[in-house]
Amino acid sequence: PTGRGLKSHAYIHSVQFSHHVFLNLHTLKFYCLPDNYEIIDSSLEDITYVLKPTFTAQQITNLDKQAKLSRAYDGTTYLPGIVGLNNIKANDYANAILQALSNVPPLRNYFLEEENYKSIQRPPGDIMFLLVQRFGELMRKLWNPRNFKAHVSPHEMLQAVVLCSKKNFQITKQGDGVDFLSWFLNALHSALGGTKKKKKTIVTDVFQGSMRIFTKKLPHPDLPAEEKAQLLQNSEYQEMMVESTFMYLTLDLPTAPLYKDEKEQLIIPQVPLFSILAKFNGATEKEYKTYKENFLKRFQLTKLPPYLIFCIKRFTKNNFFVEKNPTIVNFPIT
Repeated sequence: PTGRGLKSHAYIHSVQFSHHVFLNLHTLKFYCLPDNYEIIDSSLEDITYVLKPTFTAQQITNLDKQAKLSRAYDGTTYLPGIVGLNNIKANDYANAILQALSNVPPLRNYFLEEENYKSIQRPPGDIMFLLVQRFGELMRKLWNPRNFKAHVSPHEMLQAVVLCSKKNFQITKQGDGVDFLSWFLNALHSALGGTKKKKKTIVTDVFQGSMRIFTKKLPHPDLPAEEKAQLLQNSEYQEMMVESTFMYLTLDLPTAPLYKDEKEQLIIPQVPLFSILAKFNGATEKEYKTYKENFLKRFQLTKLPPYLIFCIKRFTKNNFFVEKNPTIVNFPIT
């Protein structure tokens, strides 16, 4: 940051330690110190490419056609896009989401080409666009066919997440993956200029579907039968319908049984994906309790997105601890 002058750190370092080649990370130019001249040498291009990988439209089109392994400079081989993200402290919940999103082709292709969002107008002082830039940079590093190593640091991306989420999501303590996904997709959408109703973006084009939600208020369970029947005639107890959009569907698991088999081992139950998807068939009713009232809801999908995200709820909080439901969901591949 202090330049290349006689009093700069770089200059002093070059004299003391005989390290002579320095790179300006903004201009991506190399200089020789202490003599202070620019080095033009094609062999250094590998280094600048790792810092700022670029993709032509043709390369992007071919990404999914080639299963050719790339060789990193440290000798390991890797498949571009199938690259590890460093765990800095407790950021694996965010890494898992970023990895999954980086493998959704239309989203990936959009972010690999900076031209797609370079000229989006943002209000002055808007920090949220940082998410868009950093996500694009991370995508290009994950899909870089000429990486130095077969893993990538998500550090700058995560710094943008901490800043833009006002520290709701941290690097130093575990967060909830579903909360992060929900926040991240909505934040990306609005940073790209999207709005709730009208203006669509790549995020809604890829992930947004729509559904009808039918809600029916229930009388209090302790009331006498006649009183319940009476209430059910009232207008506020009739079924209401709203149209709503969604970016992902939350699926509920049946409660795991507590009994053990004859060998004293806990039985891990299994459930087919289709039976937990029944929640959205328009007929299955689910009871929701609030502090005061009980409702019956049913959900009917009206439009599916090109890429459908399922979030399976495994954790329930009770008074003492968080419990994880181990039920295996059988997922058909075809």
